[in-house]
Amino acid sequence: MTDAVLTLIILGLAVVLFAVDRLPVAGVALIVPLALWGTGVLDLGEAVGGFGDPVVLFIASLFVVSEALDASGVTAWVGNFVIEHGGQGRARLLVVIMVTVAVLTALISPNGAVAAMTPVVVVIALRSGRSPSEMLLPTAFAAHAGSLLLLTGSPVTVLASDAIADQGGRQLGLLDIALIGGPLLVFTIAVVLFVPRLIPHRTAPGVLRDLGEHGALLGRHYGVGTEDLLSKAEGAAEFIVPPRSPLVGDPVYRGMHNEAGDLVVVAIHHKGTDVQERHSLVAGDTLLLRGPWEALEAMAARGELIAVDAPEAVRRQAVPLGRGARRTLAVLAGMVILLATGLVPPPVVGIVAALLLVVLGVLSVEQAYHGISWTTVILVGGMLSLSAAMQSSGAAGMLAEALVTLVGDAGPYALLAGMFVITAVLGQLISNTATALVMIPIGISAAEQLGVSYVPLVVAIAVFAAGALLTPIATPANLMVMEAGGYRFGDYWKLGLPLLLGYGAAGIFLVPLIWPL
Repeated sequence: MTDAVLTLIILGLAVVLFAVDRLPVAGVALIVPLALWGTGVLDLGEAVGGFGDPVVLFIASLFVVSEALDASGVTAWVGNFVIEHGGQGRARLLVVIMVTVAVLTALISPNGAVAAMTPVVVVIALRSGRSPSEMLLPTAFAAHAGSLLLLTGSPVTVLASDAIADQGGRQLGLLDIALIGGPLLVFTIAVVLFVPRLIPHRTAPGVLRDLGEHGALLGRHYGVGTEDLLSKAEGAAEFIVPPRSPLVGDPVYRGMHNEAGDLVVVAIHHKGTDVQERHSLVAGDTLLLRGPWEALEAMAARGELIAVDAPEAVRRQAVPLGRGARRTLAVLAGMVILLATGLVPPPVVGIVAALLLVVLGVLSVEQAYHGISWTTVILVGGMLSLSAAMQSSGAAGMLAEALVTLVGDAGPYALLAGMFVITAVLGQLISNTATALVMIPIGISAAEQLGVSYVPLVVAIAVFAAGALLTPIATPANLMVMEAGGYRFGDYWKLGLPLLLGYGAAGIFLVPLIWPL
């Protein structure tokens, strides 16, 4: 049995395991490189090499940047801005979100845009009384369309432009691809708005509560003024006295400071009743404490009192543009500029940005570590080995060449349709960048055989490759929203299939109108 056949068998089994959903997706992603090594398709270094791939480091660094945006209150500010301008209506909110992520994608790639927007969208969904699953999948799919708004939007468009130049043609201009991406973005928004049943409604494990109005809520509950109860420097948190707490029996009163002198007792409740005078604490009493956020977080970590809501979670949602926001925005601006200009490789840009956020004190090392979605990192690293095997074993080339042989004599439009089918299939299972690398040389060769221009075929392949929408493993952007939205493997194709057909129609019919055959 040849390596190509073995690779295709492993690919098929991986798809079945993903679809059956009996094993964790990260577990399946770890089985794949082991299977490729065990069957001899790849040696050990090649099989596990995906985990050291620069794209894995880049994705991990993007999660750190996303964590900083959330921790510094930037996401809360963006959420407030979107709700203010998008209102509470589903349609308007989705349009604002999808256009925002598409424009951001054009500058920093789908992975960066989705990593930055995921916590924003979660906050917006909570504040509008909706499940994040209603908005996260449209967010990821809008990023795919956004990757075709500027030449810098995706490595695939850059590869296509370079391939055209290598053949002696004129490189694509910065905005040329927008002639395709613009209509696709409008089409994506239209499908999301007018066929809502295609979007799965899931409940993500551990989804955040909406704490945006927490200060006002505490003020009403405890009968204290809400002015300046929560600010950038100081906050308020509700604590319960647990059984066997060393504080049981201690006297407390309003205005009292703790031993360190950094927290003050704002209000006391005993059996749900407000206590105005001196009181000896008993288990079940609740205290409203106010002081620096760091002191509230330290009190929550000590265990003498139990925080009803984690002070850090409250600060992130209820204090827009809080501590470290300016430093975070400065780092983000620098990252966007470097990614847009291509002066520095993206993994280097991401790693430097993540390090700066820690060095500048926006995040602690622990926060940076916990901000990374390790499930996504493992999935990408493991599936990169399959992408490598598809190319090195000749499996991808074998499939693509067979299709070209089958439809090549039927004319250029039939060839474009055939290229769409094979690109679409490969693009759901291996990276769309790897798919483009396999398909572009075949498209150029086929154009020469048919005596037509290779330019529309290369551009069409880039468009087809951007339509990687049917599975969560198709792109890192798809994976990034999977956990936050509580999605399953089979949730993607319902919305993704009609959108993918739109990408196919754009590549087959619209591209030749702009770049003639």
